[in-house]
Amino acid sequence: MTVPTAAAFDPRLDLELKREVPVPPALLWRAWTEPELLMKWFTPAPWRTTACEIDLKPGGLFRTVMEGPNGEKNDNVGCYLAVEPEKLLVFTSALGPGYRPTGNSFLTASVSFEATAEGTLYTAVALHKDEAARTQHEEMGFHHGWSAALDQMVALAKTM
Repeated sequence: MTVPTAAAFDPRLDLELKREVPVPPALLWRAWTEPELLMKWFTPAPWRTTACEIDLKPGGLFRTVMEGPNGEKNDNVGCYLAVEPEKLLVFTSALGPGYRPTGNSFLTASVSFEATAEGTLYTAVALHKDEAARTQHEEMGFHHGWSAALDQMVALAKTM
C-alpha cells in the first residue's frame, strides 16, 4: 500500500503546514503518540482536548474529543493508515478501527518528521476529497489552528 506523504500534496485539494522546529523528532513523536501528551497541545487554545485514545498501528483507533469555550464538543474517530516510528503518521476520519467505514470522510492527514541539524522538519498535510472540503477546512482556520497547535506541541516538547 502506498501511503500519502508530504510529497503527495495537491494544492487544489490539500492544505499543508511545513516548518522546521527546534526539537528532535523523538519528542514530537511522543507528543503525537502518547495520549496524555497529545491532550496538552493538540487543540488550539481556548479549545481543549479532553479525551484521547490511541491504538498505534495501521487500522488502530485514533480518537480525540475537543471541547470549545462555549461548550462545543467534537468527538473525532478515525484510524491510522501508516505508522513509521519517529518518521510518519497517516490517519483518516473516513475509517474507524479495523478500517471500518465511519461515514465521515472529512480528511486524511499525514504528519512527517525529518531530522535536521536544528531539530525537525515537521510537515503536516490534510488531504480532502474535493475542493469544497479543502475550502471548508481552510475557512475553519486550518493554517492558524494547525500552526498554533504546533507551537503548543513545540513548547511542550521543550519541557519533556
